[in-house]
Amino acid sequence: MSKILMKGNEAIAEAAIRSGCRLYFAYPITPQSELIEYMAKMMPKVKGTFIQAESEVAAINMVYGAAGSGKRVMTSSSSPGISLKMEGLSYIAGAELPCVVVNVQRGGPGLGDIQPAQGDYFQATKGGGHGDYRLIVLAPSSVQEFADMASEAFDLADKYRNPVMILADGMLGQMMEPVEFKPAKTDAELQELANQHLSWCICPNEDGAKKHHHEINSLELDPQVLEQHVLGLLKKYAEIQKNEIRYETYNISDENEVLCVAWGTASRVVKSAINEVQKQGKSVGLIRPIRVWPYPYEAIKQAIGKNVKKVYVFELNSGQMVEDVKIAVEGKVPVNFWGKVGGVVFTPAEIKEKLEECF
Repeated sequence: MSKILMKGNEAIAEAAIRSGCRLYFAYPITPQSELIEYMAKMMPKVKGTFIQAESEVAAINMVYGAAGSGKRVMTSSSSPGISLKMEGLSYIAGAELPCVVVNVQRGGPGLGDIQPAQGDYFQATKGGGHGDYRLIVLAPSSVQEFADMASEAFDLADKYRNPVMILADGMLGQMMEPVEFKPAKTDAELQELANQHLSWCICPNEDGAKKHHHEINSLELDPQVLEQHVLGLLKKYAEIQKNEIRYETYNISDENEVLCVAWGTASRVVKSAINEVQKQGKSVGLIRPIRVWPYPYEAIKQAIGKNVKKVYVFELNSGQMVEDVKIAVEGKVPVNFWGKVGGVVFTPAEIKEKLEECF
């Protein structure tokens, strides 16, 4: 199959449709507006449903309702819009419903600006809404990976009946790269996926021998019952942590003196800097979490080895993932952080300078 040059926002939209998304609800916000525009154009062509909601709050509650039907449903937004969706996401997680949420991050806090940033890491991985719940969080670093994560996200959402967030950024949403798409799911495959949810979804609510009623709800007034429900969620999250960790290693070896940790598009800048430092005979490795929840604590711990003298975390924020890295390192070696905020993106030369200071 030939590759197509596409903008990231359009690539994730096309990939979602090919993965079986037939219900999409959102509200426009930069820098992800091309995604909603693409869905507005293409969803009617596949007999899907597109609604531009009156607000982000309305959109996530439409997702809540549609997810209860057992169909593949998605929404997307950017940082402040995602904040408005957080109450609904907590409801969806509490009701154990599958859905996919795309966050094309911009600078913050508040309205901030429309430039790329990674300031929503805490919100995504630590639970931006209320209560004890988790999102599965995928962090792409290229347009190809952004597109590939559509089917991955829907499959994970279905498997665990849990919301999945794809945590991208404005750079990835706006950049153009060649993309190769997976074949679109057939109607028969989509029906098979829908049939897998008949044991819990609200449809079909039929008369006669097949009549049943499934309640979709996240409210439980009996504290004893709620406790058991939350404990069940925690058991599910433990299973996700056991089975669904994904990460990339780059130039990892026993010779590494410095270990870098970066995620998303920031990792691409770090790779370029590592390549330059390597030319000077200095050994630097990188671990890139592909899923930032569940987090690859053990992989980072093992990568320290015997020779790593320092771990360096690079993010486009004021230092968020660095806290997870410190947990992984367990105080064995110093952990440094350097980042840019406000939508400013660091350069390979700046990263190279920071790494050279380690030797």
